[in-house]
Amino acid sequence: MLSIKEVAQGYSAIGSESRLSVLLLLVQAGDDGLTIGEIGHQLGIAASTLAHHLRYLVSADMVLQEKQGREVRNTANFDYLEELGNYLLLECCKDSNKNIVR
Repeated sequence: MLSIKEVAQGYSAIGSESRLSVLLLLVQAGDDGLTIGEIGHQLGIAASTLAHHLRYLVSADMVLQEKQGREVRNTANFDYLEELGNYLLLECCKDSNKNIVR
């Protein structure tokens, strides 16, 4: 179970349009992920700016990176994202009689 501090950090990480765009693109890419160059090309983000956004997302545990030769492959951390989304659904209603589809 995530702590409220971890949840706040996670939602803070996607608090910018650019970081949210990067994360959504990686979610769409699925388990194959994308290289930094592919992300930059698809979103039109300069490499230095993209590196900043990816560092933020990686430090929040939303994106996983794996070095593959000369490239770095980025994938969405689906387990963490699911846990983060479920936190809101479960915590908001834990003291009520609301039924939540799980």
